[in-house]
Formats: sequence, structure tokens, C-alpha cells
Amino acid sequence: MYDYDLLVVGSANADLVIGVERRPAAGETVLGSDLSVHPGGKGANQAVAAARLGARTALLARIGDDAYGRLLLDSQRAAGVDTVGVLVGGAPTGIALITVDPSGDNSIVVSPGANGRLTPGDVAAAAGLFHASRVVSAQLEIPLETVTEVVRSLAPDSRFVLNPSPPRPLPAEVLAACDPLIVNEHEAKVILGEAGGGDEPEEWARLLLAKGPKSVVVTLGPRGALVASADGVERVAAVKVDAVDTTGAGDSFTAALAWKLGAGAPLAEAAAYAARVGAVAVTRRGAQESFPTAAEVEAR
Repeated sequence: MYDYDLLVVGSANADLVIGVERRPAAGETVLGSDLSVHPGGKGANQAVAAARLGARTALLARIGDDAYGRLLLDSQRAAGVDTVGVLVGGAPTGIALITVDPSGDNSIVVSPGANGRLTPGDVAAAAGLFHASRVVSAQLEIPLETVTEVVRSLAPDSRFVLNPSPPRPLPAEVLAACDPLIVNEHEAKVILGEAGGGDEPEEWARLLLAKGPKSVVVTLGPRGALVASADGVERVAAVKVDAVDTTGAGDSFTAALAWKLGAGAPLAEAAAYAARVGAVAVTRRGAQESFPTAAEVEAR
């Protein structure tokens, strides 16, 4: 019996958000809205999103001993996330500078701060959390060597989900553990590198699968998603909504997918549910504040 449905290993940032009429070109200054501060970071976002849906969730992350760190801890606990794995100190809390335009599209610059100090040793010291977790999810806002140690720390029967964002080439050991590897178009092309992949996401998925993951999910924004495994490639329809803010949408998708897979759902079914969760999230502003409960997803 697992104590947790999902263990998230990853980043915890304070999101500093400004609305803009349009994103500035090089050398250009534009005026924006008042600054708003929100709890964020891909790891912290995924943990809150999963907990809101009802998953028993834990977070392994590192924050600074500062006001932003306390904001993040409060947000995790309010959502019901177990913060026993959240380490404090070593550097200031990570910061994400986010501009959001009227269409809801965003541009993000991240200062990793304490996230860059989450080490393989921290992962090894948290062995008890890994053996208590049915599914483990990670991203790349923490050091790649730390993600590699996550793979080595997995319990024999647990499942590993990776969203390689921000993208970079991945070692074979990490790719082989992914079930699934979750990528958008940009991330897919970075990981494929010179392998290319043409213009069709089905081709990207097959080429990514050939690199070693047990399964692959390619998210396509308003065009939905597709899933690929040894059973073949399948499209998942988009849920049409009027997007207000896409910040955190990918994190809510990944969290929902990981939780559903841990509950035994087939990959396509889990991706369809995750698409519904992401669709609710983009109709609201902010990252963690936008994540729905299971009841809100069913109502949609």
C-alpha cells in the first residue's frame, strides 16, 4: 500500500506576474499592469494541482528561508500537499518573471535560486518518500543530475513521469524510465535534435518513443494532444474554452495525467482527463490559483 498517489520532485518559485498589451521586442520598453505575486514553479504547481484533484501528494523541493519560501509552503499546505520533503535554505527562493498578453499567452524568465541547490544527495536522503509513492513526477527546473538520481531512487513498482521543461538533451537512463515523457512541440524538437521529425506530431512521437521512453505524450495546445506507446499512436481531442491565462496549464495537465495513470487509467483516457483539467485552468488567471478540484472538472 502506497502512502502517496504522487510524489513531485521539482521546482518551487514565486511567480512575479505583469499583464502587457504585447510582449516587448529587443531593446523596447512597454508599460504593464500592477505587479502580482503568486506561488508557482513547475514542481510546486504540479503538487498543488494533483492535491486539488484529490491525490495524496508529497513534494520534494528546496526553497529559501525568506518571505517567498513561506508563501510557497503556505500554498502547498493549504492545498493538502505533504511538505515533509520541502527543504529550506542554501539560496533565496526561485523567482519566475512572467508577462501575460491579452490572449493569455505568456513569456517566462526563471531565476532558479534554491531550486538549483536541490542535489542528488537530497534525493538519496528522501528514499522513504520514493518507496511510499505510486507515481513520481519531475521536470527540469532542477539540476539534471538530480533528476537522474530520482530515476535511480524509484521503487520497483512505481511509475516515472517527466515533463522536460525547460528542454535539454536527456541521458538514455532518464529517457528509459519515462512512462510517459510529456512534451510540447518545442520540447519535442529540442530532445529530438538533429533527428528532426518533420512537421507532424505523430512523427515526433514515434521518434521520441524510439529513444527509449515506455510512452510519450505530445501536447498540442488548442489542437489537443496525442499519446504514443507500443500499442500505437492515438489523438486526444482538445477541450475548447476561451483562454484567459495559460500560466501553469501544462503543469496541471501533467499532474492530472500522472494521478490518473497511478489510479490505473489507460494512457489515452488519462490524457483526455488531463486535457479537461488544463482547459479549466486556462479560463482563470494565475497558476496554482487556477487549478480546479475534481468536482469542477466533472462540472465542465
